[in-house]
Amino acid sequence: MATRTSGLFPVVLSGGSGSRLWPLSRQAYPKHLLSLFGEGSLLQAAAERVGDRTLFEPLTIVTSDEHRFVIAEQLRAIGCNDAHIISEPVGRNTAAAVAVAALHLACRDPEAVLLLMPADHLIKDTAAFHDCVERGVEGAKAGRIVLFGVPATEPVEGYGYIGCTDAPTADGCLPITCFVEKPDAATARGYVEQGTYYWNCGIVIATAATLLKELERLAPDVLAACLAALDGSSDGSGFSRLALAAFAACPSVAFDVAVIEKTDLAALVPARFDWADLGSWSAIWGAAGKDDRGTVLHGDVLAQDTSGCYVRSDGPLVSVVGVENLIVVATPDAVLVMPKHRDQEVKALVTALSARGHVAASQTPKVRRPWGSYQSIETGDRFQVKRITVNPGGKLSLQRHYHRAEHWVVVRGTALVRRDNDEILLRENESIFIPLGAVHRLENPGKVPLDLIEVQSGTYLAEDDIVRLEDIYERC
Repeated sequence: MATRTSGLFPVVLSGGSGSRLWPLSRQAYPKHLLSLFGEGSLLQAAAERVGDRTLFEPLTIVTSDEHRFVIAEQLRAIGCNDAHIISEPVGRNTAAAVAVAALHLACRDPEAVLLLMPADHLIKDTAAFHDCVERGVEGAKAGRIVLFGVPATEPVEGYGYIGCTDAPTADGCLPITCFVEKPDAATARGYVEQGTYYWNCGIVIATAATLLKELERLAPDVLAACLAALDGSSDGSGFSRLALAAFAACPSVAFDVAVIEKTDLAALVPARFDWADLGSWSAIWGAAGKDDRGTVLHGDVLAQDTSGCYVRSDGPLVSVVGVENLIVVATPDAVLVMPKHRDQEVKALVTALSARGHVAASQTPKVRRPWGSYQSIETGDRFQVKRITVNPGGKLSLQRHYHRAEHWVVVRGTALVRRDNDEILLRENESIFIPLGAVHRLENPGKVPLDLIEVQSGTYLAEDDIVRLEDIYERC
């Protein structure tokens, strides 16, 4: 892609919980926000892949309302300051995400070409990716919905497959003959042997006009709900928050099911770049650097006489001896151990945890907030101890509690505290008491993160004992 493709708008679809990478990935902090290989997150890598403004227009991201502030912070960290984030109040699958992106960008540029990308895929060869995008744009401008297909080289059961003819059209695309979602091993092996089947990597290029025309024809109820949700959205600096009632009425359906598998406009461009769908622990093992016995070690781990394993700790020391082909993943609150070939069963495990009401099914020990984060250190009868980190410029809501009092001790940084009618500035090793019922707010006026220890005491200590009176993040 040597010259600018005018009106090419990259869109990252940043939904999903990545439950097959539990316990590291959870609904509260899914895999595309994680640093899986000791570098940036998958989301940051996706943004950097389309970061050249001589080639691409500013990025649009469609994500959940829960993650919009974390995503904005990750984008700022890599210098991506012109992105627009559309936040969904509830999850409604990818057809809705594509619809709101197409509607939003059609208003900006009636001739917009959209490059739709998942947030959680690994692509290392950016130049080869750009070359494929350029070929896909030609098909999109000819009125096609262009899919990228990765040549199927092994019978992976967890992928979607696209069958094609081997005779390209005038614009270089391959006509599609069929779609098959997650075939069994024998069927997948036959596809690989035929050589005309591709893995569906989820990347799509089409004009906004084409997408909206096909959505109106094939999924009109999705398009109508998304139009109403966008019309009723509240816009801030770099954000659009979709209207809850209208978007909640939208059917939840995948874009592939609603449009791609029904349209006669779909065509395929072979993806001549490296690609990995990091949807399982064996895929993470496959993409990571290994030792001479095929084992991947990450974090505080010790392995002896171990081969073909993935051993990771984001918490305590993990030691393994004399094992083969295992996945071992430890976080501060959970440990997963399983044979590598059974990693597709993790999603069912998370479902079972959810059915038991276990908080670890969806929540991480470190809870992110727009202003920073908190982590519970110890919980007992009528008390709880937390570590709270407030980002520079961060400000908690003005609030009160009816069932608990709080003691704050500043460990690092400077805290500006409002307590009823008083404002108090606290520095390191200073503390303050917030009585039950007091109106209060915590703020970091400094240039370094504020760390403090909070001790709560009272009859009820859950997070829903917060009455927000004022909030700069509009959570009231």
